Amino acid sequence: MLGWMKSLNPEIDGVTGQESNPLSASNPTRIHYSHQSGNVEPDPGHSFEATYEQIFGVPYNSSHNNLTPTMEGFAQQAETIQKGMAKIVMNGFKPDQVPVYKELISEFAVCDRWFSSIPTLTQPNRLFIHSATSYGATENDTKMMIKGYPQKTIFESVEEGGFEFGIYYQYPPSTLFYRHVNKACNFKEAG
Repeated sequence: MLGWMKSLNPEIDGVTGQESNPLSASNPTRIHYSHQSGNVEPDPGHSFEATYEQIFGVPYNSSHNNLTPTMEGFAQQAETIQKGMAKIVMNGFKPDQVPVYKELISEFAVCDRWFSSIPTLTQPNRLFIHSATSYGATENDTKMMIKGYPQKTIFESVEEGGFEFGIYYQYPPSTLFYRHVNKACNFKEAG
């Protein structure tokens, strides 16, 4: 979303249009980054294995050790989902295509070096946000989410410190995935 904002502010760690990825290890044709973004269907891969391939440029193999992250696997991994998808994932939005973002970055600080805690799906990263660990989860484990993760959360620390808090949500909050939080939380539906 912010890659092309570098054209407005050179201090943003964004894109120049010179970035590219090989189509695959066997087809070195390079797909260059562009500004033709639109609706992305189907969803690009974001599992642990897909992200591994995007970062290291080779399919996931648990026996790989000490690989150097090349960031050369985005096009290749996209092609495993759908032929032609490499051209879709190697795109972003020019500032005028996203005027709200354009205005926000011209008025406020930009966090352009912020990365997920674990290179995988949403739920394990939400676990990190609330408890500084995914409890070993690298995928959305429905059974564990129903059972409830056992680790201590920031909410329990807040409560132990004698403070009150509330969790405002629009959809069932991910904090429901912890065994202990449900007893202490003051949930409030937003809206």
